[in-house]
Amino acid sequence: MKVLCIIPARYASTRLPGKPLRDIAGKPMIVRVYERAVRARLVQDVVVATDDERILAAVEKHGGRAVMTRADHATGTDRLAEVAEKMTDYDLIINVQGDEPLIDPAVIDALVEPFLADGSLPMATAKTLLTDEEEMANPNNVKVITDQRGNALYFSRVRIPYARNPGAQVYKHIGIYAYRRDFLLAYARMAQTPLELSESLEQLRALENGHTIRVIETDAVFIGVDTEEDLAAVNEVYQKQSIY
Repeated sequence: MKVLCIIPARYASTRLPGKPLRDIAGKPMIVRVYERAVRARLVQDVVVATDDERILAAVEKHGGRAVMTRADHATGTDRLAEVAEKMTDYDLIINVQGDEPLIDPAVIDALVEPFLADGSLPMATAKTLLTDEEEMANPNNVKVITDQRGNALYFSRVRIPYARNPGAQVYKHIGIYAYRRDFLLAYARMAQTPLELSESLEQLRALENGHTIRVIETDAVFIGVDTEEDLAAVNEVYQKQSIY
């Protein structure tokens, strides 16, 4: 199985303008994400997909690979599909967010493994255990519940499951995805669905159309960079761990 990791990156950001180019320990954030993604053992190639020449130049300056995409994509998945459609040699596409400079390469590898075991699996993502009540209540933390085989039953911005009785843990959804290439191209062409629109969660489109999403569990630390505070926290981690 040939695996391609694509990192979508837009220059525009409401809360943190120019986010992909913000500095993390002396390099642009998008370069830091790229450097970690290329360490995944099961990935054959990594490419940044962007609509901005400045991001393209920054990646290439540091020895990375980047491609220009259209500027009118509504979602990162659409940008992913544009690249995947042209890169026909790959079987599996991994979507790593461009604002996850602490992405663990082992998580990327762990997302590939279910596809090696199940030739019919179309899509996979990740989750991590939540224990803080405030984090459980935060609608920015998307929650996921799965069946006993690890397949997603539902994603929601509210706490799920409802804790009427003890017995079930609460998991946060981590926004890293793996798709079989053919499924990704079909998925990007699907019309938006009612639950997707209601929750503003694109992955619900796959569930509403009857497709399986395998969810792996990880205890890796993720800090998505959306604010100046997030940026400072990530820089602190890099400095403490000497991740250069």
